[in-house]
Amino acid sequence: MDKILNNRWAVKLLALVFALLLYGAVNSAQAPTPKKIGESFFPTSTTDEATLTDIPVKAYYDDEKYVVTGVPQTVNVTIKGSTSAVKTARQTKNFEIYADMQNLSTGTHKVELKARDVSKGLTLSINPSVTTVTIQEKTTAEFPVETEFYNQNKIKDGYSPEQPIVNPKKVTVTGSKDVIDKISVIKAFVNLEDVDQQIEKEAKLTVYDSSGNELPVEVSPSVVDITVPISSPSKKVPFKLERTGSLPEGISISSIETSPSEVTVYGSQKALDALDFIDGVKLDLSKIKDDTEIDADIPLPDGVKKVSPETVKIKVKVATAEEKKIDNVPISVVGLSKDLTSDFVSPSSGRITLTAKGSKSAIDKLKASDVEAYINAGDLNEGTHEVKVQVNGPQNVTWTLSRSKVKVKLTSTDTEDQPASTNDRKDQKDQKDQKDQSTDDDDQSEKSKEESTQDKAKKESSQRQPVKEDKKEDEASS
Repeated sequence: MDKILNNRWAVKLLALVFALLLYGAVNSAQAPTPKKIGESFFPTSTTDEATLTDIPVKAYYDDEKYVVTGVPQTVNVTIKGSTSAVKTARQTKNFEIYADMQNLSTGTHKVELKARDVSKGLTLSINPSVTTVTIQEKTTAEFPVETEFYNQNKIKDGYSPEQPIVNPKKVTVTGSKDVIDKISVIKAFVNLEDVDQQIEKEAKLTVYDSSGNELPVEVSPSVVDITVPISSPSKKVPFKLERTGSLPEGISISSIETSPSEVTVYGSQKALDALDFIDGVKLDLSKIKDDTEIDADIPLPDGVKKVSPETVKIKVKVATAEEKKIDNVPISVVGLSKDLTSDFVSPSSGRITLTAKGSKSAIDKLKASDVEAYINAGDLNEGTHEVKVQVNGPQNVTWTLSRSKVKVKLTSTDTEDQPASTNDRKDQKDQKDQKDQSTDDDDQSEKSKEESTQDKAKKESSQRQPVKEDKKEDEASS
């Protein structure tokens, strides 16, 4: 052993053997596959292969002058090379597949698809590698835009679309002449499902031929603004003036004209079916000192989305107030339950005296038959009650009552006494006549002149039936 170590060439040979062993050990750890028996101990370079799909194709041509068809949008590419290079190419796709048609004229050509920017050590095969293209001169034309609704049967009940508004109305289409000649329509689509109000949206345009096939052309602009008015159920209804305040002393309303006399309301069909007139159009009497014209807002009833117009004009004419007295006006009982009967206690005659105040024309036309005094017994039960007297009569006339309240006795029909004897009835009649005379005297001396203005009378009587403002008061008074 010492002889070997002392031999200079033996040491060099031994060092070489150890170096080779160390080199083999390191490379064997990095080798992709274990070595088979008989294979070289030293590593060899490895190759890999992969197919990439949907690789985009770039077309090069004079796009300001020509239109090219036939170039595939994507192709499949098979790559071969070292494992690391293939892996990198699969991840980054850092190459380009293109069709070069820059030196070609109009017509049909076979063009080879090529690759560039390919990493060193990689080879590529393209499928398809050749494509047939058609080159045509570019043509531009203008076409109108049409709107097409879909899901129209699913629009909310009672609503319907009106004529859509498209901006812009026309668009520019660019393409080959033979494709331009095939254009039948350019459409924008609007969904009407569950719609109950105006639609405002942007819509993409699609170009079709006469068979409904989509055509490959350029559209400018490709998106348009569309407004679709939606009409809801509507109806015309009158409106009722609600008078507030009091006229200055000595002035009376001669006539009131409203323009228009009806308004159109929009909303759900259920809301419209329940609406007969609009209440609450306010007219402040305290602000009227002479003939005037007022703009009044129309309130929006429950369930109504829109009213048109939103304001109306009220033209008021005034005149010097005059008075007229109407005696022995009977008091009606309204709203009485079927199982009750009524008897007036005070005044027992069931009549009052009214003093009317209004313009000369209204007072001159006024007759006793034009006036109705009544009490509302709708919420009353059996027993004696003091009830406010209400007056219904011509418009623009105010009333002063000889008494503002009366006493009435309500008796159940199930508990009424049997008819009295003839003598009893005669005594009761005599007592009633005496009481009536005494009550009438009391009425004249009491003179509790509470003014029941026309607006209050109208408002309270509206529980019985709505009164529409006549367009001309003189006609209403007659």
